[in-house]
Amino acid sequence: MRLSKSVVLAGVAALALGLSLAGSPAKADVKVDEAIEGYKPVAGISGTISSVGSDTLNNLMTFWAEGFKKQYPNVTFAVEGKGSSTAPPALIDGTADIGPMSREMKAEEIKKFEDKFGYKPSVVGVAVDALAVFVHKDNPVKSLSLPQVDAIFSANRKGGYKEDMTKWGQAGLDGEWANLNITLYGRNSASGTYGFFKEHALYKGDFKSTVKEQPGSSTVVQLVSEDRSAAGYSGIGYKTAGVKTVPISKKDGETAYDATAENCYSGKYPMSRFLWIYFNRAPGKEVSPVVKEFLSFILSKEGQEIVLKDGFIPLTKKMIDKNRGVLK
Repeated sequence: MRLSKSVVLAGVAALALGLSLAGSPAKADVKVDEAIEGYKPVAGISGTISSVGSDTLNNLMTFWAEGFKKQYPNVTFAVEGKGSSTAPPALIDGTADIGPMSREMKAEEIKKFEDKFGYKPSVVGVAVDALAVFVHKDNPVKSLSLPQVDAIFSANRKGGYKEDMTKWGQAGLDGEWANLNITLYGRNSASGTYGFFKEHALYKGDFKSTVKEQPGSSTVVQLVSEDRSAAGYSGIGYKTAGVKTVPISKKDGETAYDATAENCYSGKYPMSRFLWIYFNRAPGKEVSPVVKEFLSFILSKEGQEIVLKDGFIPLTKKMIDKNRGVLK
């Protein structure tokens, strides 16, 4: 299953403990786990939190900051979301207190941090995301396999699909759609979403040169909503009424699953992932009080309600408990 990192999170077993939630992507029938505790404010919290990193998490960071400031009006935030690859350098240089990322840090990024400080960065998972393939709302495509997604977006076809896919007729569409060229939209290389999609949907292959790279997820989805022939990829939280998600199967001929919370929790949807926040904490030392409380707020009932309202998938109580342990 894609939702990994057992040292921080509960792993596959926890995801299958009867905590599945019914419904469509995070905004509909899904609810925040009732067992998650509400946030309890503490005295004396003030200061500034600088956040540099993922564009996917940019809206969430803004909404979490707004919710936190209601508890602590004297806390100020500086949030910059230009891509996950900007988080590790900012943490290393000390220009950021926290580094939101839509992918895990790479080994070489961790090494650079460790070379500077003598220890590895700390990390908590803050939400679940489904990396979705979006098409125009009028597109009648029923499903795609990961090898087909690879054949649409990649130059190499490392997924082994029989042919390069450039027209919607190759995905089973007929009539006026059959000869319609597939136009492609995606993220730029600074994006963790770009990296995750490259690794999991392109089998670590290369993107086609025809993919029109965009600096933000919202722009990708907007362009797909304006282009009937388009296909693009983004986190599920950026879904709008102008697009729809395509159910995905792991292999050709297998059952395809849509990007729902239930399918992410169960592992049936093949492109689910955690969203992360990295931070600098020396071994044996306390986390900065303002950072600790902000992360505690995110891992509270109120913080996970914000996740749900922003269209992403909230953590389960089991996941929350594992992440809270990182802050102790």
